[in-house]
Amino acid sequence: MNTHIAEIEQRIAPLKKSIVEHSSFTQIKNLEDLKVFMQFHIFAVWDFMSLLKALQNNLTCTRIPWRPVGHADTRFLINEIVTGEESDVDENGIRKSHFELYLDAMNQCGADTNTIEQFLQWVDETNDIESALIKTNAPSEVYEFVRFTFSIINSGKSHVQAAVFTFGREDLIPGMFHSLVTDIHQNFPNSISTFKYYLERHIEVDGDHHSHLALEMTEKLCGNSAEKWQEAGDAVVQALEMRKQLWDGVLNAIQAEQKAELVQ
Repeated sequence: MNTHIAEIEQRIAPLKKSIVEHSSFTQIKNLEDLKVFMQFHIFAVWDFMSLLKALQNNLTCTRIPWRPVGHADTRFLINEIVTGEESDVDENGIRKSHFELYLDAMNQCGADTNTIEQFLQWVDETNDIESALIKTNAPSEVYEFVRFTFSIINSGKSHVQAAVFTFGREDLIPGMFHSLVTDIHQNFPNSISTFKYYLERHIEVDGDHHSHLALEMTEKLCGNSAEKWQEAGDAVVQALEMRKQLWDGVLNAIQAEQKAELVQ
């Protein structure tokens, strides 16, 4: 293993552990709690795609007239990841992005999609991420999470973007959560079958093949530059801190919902 990658993994291990073992997951007891989780998490699924496309724009030629950009190996790596994330198949074999698949899962279980849909509508109209988050009254943790992601995108630094994509976005949903969703699925098979399928695809595609490709991409972009590896590591730590804050928001929202149900 590349020594720089090993150093980053060692540096982020405690923070990653606190995310994977976050109390928000143990608080999800039923379908209603799961809906709250999804209403936060959908924003992370969306800006993950934005980060991915920023990498594709930087590492390949996406304009006309075409010309070769960067190294062919790096182009191959990012294009293969984009293909899997942007045009996978749902449980019926229909081509969809993972974001669209997640929206289908929310609609199937009755989770509220109004916030994310209004947000995207305002983004289309204004191309202003920050004002769209404010207009939709997105939770503060969502607001800060998405703002951070776009600060990485707007940095224009491909090595930083790749590192955050690789270490700050993959493998952060624990196996325990997959088991929990399977248990809920037994009671509500017609409500979360699509979400269960989404998680299974996440494990199969993102957690294995794409993670390997992303590591290789990060290694190529940072190369032998100590400065780039330092910038990459610092950004990954920040990304994980933002993810922990997002899970804090999920926890607070679930607990508030549970208290409201007790009052009723």
